[in-house]
Amino acid sequence: MVRLDIPTGMPFDAFTTAFEQAAPAFDGAAALRAGQATGRWRDFQAAVAANAPHELMIFGKIEATPLMALAGHRTKSTEYLLGNPVTAEGMFGYHPATLLYAPLRILVHSDDDDRAIFTLDQPSVAFSGFGIPQVTEVGVGLDRKVANLLKLIGVDPPEALAGPAS
Repeated sequence: MVRLDIPTGMPFDAFTTAFEQAAPAFDGAAALRAGQATGRWRDFQAAVAANAPHELMIFGKIEATPLMALAGHRTKSTEYLLGNPVTAEGMFGYHPATLLYAPLRILVHSDDDDRAIFTLDQPSVAFSGFGIPQVTEVGVGLDRKVANLLKLIGVDPPEALAGPAS
């Protein structure tokens, strides 16, 4: 794994608000209803696309700040599950264990100046571990999708997310 700690330069609360707006919560029930109503994958895909204007959505969120504060920690921290089930399907058929890494786990935490740090394991590296070129290709695409999401929020992504890991 290659962990990327990306300083955002933004206050923690401002970054998490912008992140949650750029990657809305996944409405799985609505997407399933759309696909099940017609029995067609493309209708599910269309519902997912409508839910994810920037290709990625939040599947879950864990607010760690109040939990860690009980132990005396002052660092703000929120964990997210970020992804897209249509993207995940592009790997699942090659190996179901790809779902161990999809959706992506993202940690946003504060530094000493309350600036947000965006942390993730680089998708292309994680998925290349399967040794399946098509899965690696999806991982590279996820690198780019995360980079594009960060750019949308106003954060310069690291070059590592611009293409395949070396």
